[in-house]
Amino acid sequence: MLDNISKMQPGIKTKRISSYDRTGGNADFIRIAAGETADLAVIAGAGKIKHIWITVNAPDSFIRRNAVIRMYWDGEESPSVESPLGDFFGQGWGEEYNFASLPLAAAPANGRAFNCYFPMPFGDGARITLENQSGEPINSFYYYIDFEEHPSIPASEGRFHAWWNREVTGVHPDEGETEWSVIAPQSANPTTEHNYVFADIVGSGQFVGINYFVDNPGPMWYGEGDDMWLIDGEDWPGSLHGTGTEDFFNSSWCPNEVYAHPYFGYAKVPAKLGWMGRTHCYRFFLEDPIRFEQSLHASIEHGHDNSLTLDLSTVAYWYQSEPHKPFPALPPKEERGNMPEIGVVDVHKWRHAWRQAKGSSPTLWGNE
Repeated sequence: MLDNISKMQPGIKTKRISSYDRTGGNADFIRIAAGETADLAVIAGAGKIKHIWITVNAPDSFIRRNAVIRMYWDGEESPSVESPLGDFFGQGWGEEYNFASLPLAAAPANGRAFNCYFPMPFGDGARITLENQSGEPINSFYYYIDFEEHPSIPASEGRFHAWWNREVTGVHPDEGETEWSVIAPQSANPTTEHNYVFADIVGSGQFVGINYFVDNPGPMWYGEGDDMWLIDGEDWPGSLHGTGTEDFFNSSWCPNEVYAHPYFGYAKVPAKLGWMGRTHCYRFFLEDPIRFEQSLHASIEHGHDNSLTLDLSTVAYWYQSEPHKPFPALPPKEERGNMPEIGVVDVHKWRHAWRQAKGSSPTLWGNE
């Protein structure tokens, strides 16, 4: 990673676009009204974005999901990056918490400083926008966009892409919601048909990372799901087939603890019963990108054989040649809200319903 830091590169100029106060004062931010889209950077010519830093102050406590960041390369009309602001930088559910990885970070105070170090090349212009889809203004939006001007960037150099997806998964198998065959024997899953899809790419490129946010309404382990990669139109089981969610994220044995490696980890875990609640997993393929020449379809089971109801949202990151396949329409903000958190009162109500189903004996324990 540091090998090129001493290499002299004549003709490359370092530049920055920021929210600094043009009058020389200290109001070093912009204001973005409700419903407004602000151009954060419009850059002509060829170059490469090297670093982005952002912090936000807004009365809307859900602004990290209600603000949308988009990036366009080389005059394209369809964005190569489209994601809620917080999710792109590794902050799920509109929440604030620290997150550390090599390409992305949410730094103190309490994860409110967003940083991105993914290089983003462009050959004929770049545009970065922020749309405030909230009903309230962003009172102060601070940012740096550090970039280089290059004499030229070849079309063969992949353009950076990122796509946010979200699904509240339905239970697929006939045996109902189960795992580890607790409720009934579980079937095999020789297909990707019912999996959660986190990348569906057409073109040539390489996949370099994912932020994976899972909200689990029950206490059962959410991570028996295998990751499945179909490269260049191949059939199941594909060139890359995983053995479980925690294995895909380079951990083991149903972890439930915060862990931060530069390439992978668990930035947030719940302190609840079992694996109930919101967990943020991440993995970046910086040493081992997943390469494709024509297409890439990447998915993961939600529980073995897609047996669990989960609220899954992801941001996938990759480089590819243009033009890219346009993303599906981003769901409106009303459809990007969180599912209600399940807590101790809900669990007690479940127990009450179970006691009634068992005849309401006064000594029912819970494992009958």
